[in-house]
Amino acid sequence: MIDLHTHSNLSDGVLIPSELARRAECAGLRGIGITDHGDLSNIDFIIPRIVAIARELNRVMNVTVIPGIEITNVPPDLIEKTTGKARALGAKIIVVHGETLLDPVAPGTNRAALEAGIDVLAHPGLITEEDVVKAQENGVFLEITARKGHCRANEHVARLARKVGAKLVINTDAHESGDLIDKNMAIQIVRGVGLTEQDFVEMQKNASTFL
Repeated sequence: MIDLHTHSNLSDGVLIPSELARRAECAGLRGIGITDHGDLSNIDFIIPRIVAIARELNRVMNVTVIPGIEITNVPPDLIEKTTGKARALGAKIIVVHGETLLDPVAPGTNRAALEAGIDVLAHPGLITEEDVVKAQENGVFLEITARKGHCRANEHVARLARKVGAKLVINTDAHESGDLIDKNMAIQIVRGVGLTEQDFVEMQKNASTFL
C-alpha cells in the first residue's frame, strides 16, 4: 500500500513526521507522502523540513517517505505560482485540496490545479467531466479518499474517471495514526465505489511512480 496524502504536526496532523512514518511502516505501507497543508505563507517553512527528515528516514526505514505539500484553499489564480515555489523548495509530490463537498473551497480550484502542473487532485468533489478529461490529458491523478466527509463524492469521481480514462490513486488524508489503512481496507473502499481489485492494483502502480 502506498498512501500519497497524509499530514503531520507541521500543519494540522497529530504526529511528528518520524512517528507518522513509523506508524505507516507498522501498517505495512511501502510509501507515504507527507503533504502538510500549505500556501505562500508557510511552504518555505514546511517543505524543507519534510525534505530533510525524509532524507534521514529513508536511509533507515522500510517505508519510503515522499516529501510534499497539500496546497490548501489557495485562490485559483495563485495555485500555479504556489506550485512552482513548492517544486523549487523540493516537494516531490504536490497535492491540491480540491473542491470537496465538505469545505468552502473556491470555485475554479479544480481547473486551476489541473492546469498548474500538480500531481494529485485530492477529494475533487463533484468534479465536472470536462475537468476529468483535463486530468487525463495532463497526467494528474484523481484521488479516491478514505477520509470521512471528503469521501462523499468518491463514487462520482470513480465513475467519471473510468468513463474518461483518467488515472486514480487511493489515499487516506490521514491526520492521526487511526486514519491510516492497510491494503485490505483500501481494496474494500475501492470496491465500495464500484471499482475492482484490479483497479486498486492500477492505483498502486500510479502511486509507485513517486517511490
